Amino acid sequence: MAGAALALLSACVAPPVTPTLKPIARPTPAALPAPVVAKPTSEASAKLRSYFNQIQQAQLGSGLLRRDGGGPDTPYTADMLVRNFEQIAFYNEYNANLTGHGDKTLMRRWESPVRMAIVFGDGVPQSEQKTDTAAIRAYAGRLAGITSHPVTVGGGSPNFMVIVAGEDDRDAALVKAAQRIPGVTSASLAALRDLRRDTYCIVAAYAGGADPSVYTAAVAVIRAENPSLMRLSCIHEELAQGMGLANDSPTARPSIFNDDDEFALLTRHDENLLRMLYDPRLHAGISAEQAAPITRIIARELTAGPI
Repeated sequence: MAGAALALLSACVAPPVTPTLKPIARPTPAALPAPVVAKPTSEASAKLRSYFNQIQQAQLGSGLLRRDGGGPDTPYTADMLVRNFEQIAFYNEYNANLTGHGDKTLMRRWESPVRMAIVFGDGVPQSEQKTDTAAIRAYAGRLAGITSHPVTVGGGSPNFMVIVAGEDDRDAALVKAAQRIPGVTSASLAALRDLRRDTYCIVAAYAGGADPSVYTAAVAVIRAENPSLMRLSCIHEELAQGMGLANDSPTARPSIFNDDDEFALLTRHDENLLRMLYDPRLHAGISAEQAAPITRIIARELTAGPI
């Protein structure tokens, strides 16, 4: 046994190395990639971030920005759903220059699959990019499930750009968006460049085909200065508006399509609005008057069970 052990140990001894007079050069180590660091923000962006944080804190303190989807304290009837649908789906929130309220219009929605892509400004930290990407992907899947219309993130040529950028990098992000969506030019995005201080987010949808009621492209801009809940609220509202629910209404409740900010996230009432919008009994280009008898039937079906 001793001999066997000795032989085994001997096998582990390296053979002698012949010394050399010339030193052996060590290989040059590969350079490590530069860490991705968000660019420092300007004073204007920092002030805006502080301002939005104060708004969120004040709203939460007042019981706003609810995330419960509505409940026993927010009942609604089929007739209310029909009224809210007409106000939100058949009117523009803004005019063409985004300087005032829009007029009554025909119903608009997508006919082709919605393919979203996300563009982040250079100043958005990686941690926020990861969180926002997950939120947008999850919400796109939810929109697809509600509407039974294809809505995806990534893959293929995008037609719905979601921009998350701040004051310092919004312009550059809009340039990237214009380069990636056919039919959308940098000039057509001009209204999204200079936002009012009280505009947390915005979306513009475009009908570039033969039918002016069929959306073919959309660009949503979400200010990166928004705190987390307000940024998520923007994702919910702007992406849903980009599907065709273009307006807000002061009578809609429980709804994110109401400027009172009572609800931060898409409600069960809003899900029904989206179901009505993409119901096959309706079509892009239908007028409010033509749609009314159909929407009354759909609304009764949607509100027949628990709300």
